[in-house]
Amino acid sequence: MPEVASDDAVFKALADRTRRSLLDRLFERDGASLGELEAELSMSRFGVMKHLRILEDANLVITRRSGRKKLHYLNPVPIRLIHDRWIDKYTERRVSMLVDLKTKLESRE
Repeated sequence: MPEVASDDAVFKALADRTRRSLLDRLFERDGASLGELEAELSMSRFGVMKHLRILEDANLVITRRSGRKKLHYLNPVPIRLIHDRWIDKYTERRVSMLVDLKTKLESRE
């Protein structure tokens, strides 16, 4: 089981457009090789490997060997943890207030 990444590592990984693009590609087609990911980007193999390493360090990408190929898979768990910790808690109060307001307005009718 992969280690839990720090919020900082996940935010750092998500801060870059190329890394977000790699995650989008893995969301669309999970289990891609380095060559497949490289073919879709206009950068060197080394550049793609560097971005994948940062995504792996943040546990956003998990790799598995399949013969001679190293396949890359999206791990959405760290993104969900960020959502629960940093987004959900800030929206819950507002949503609760809107539900309370709706209930009060409907009770006046």
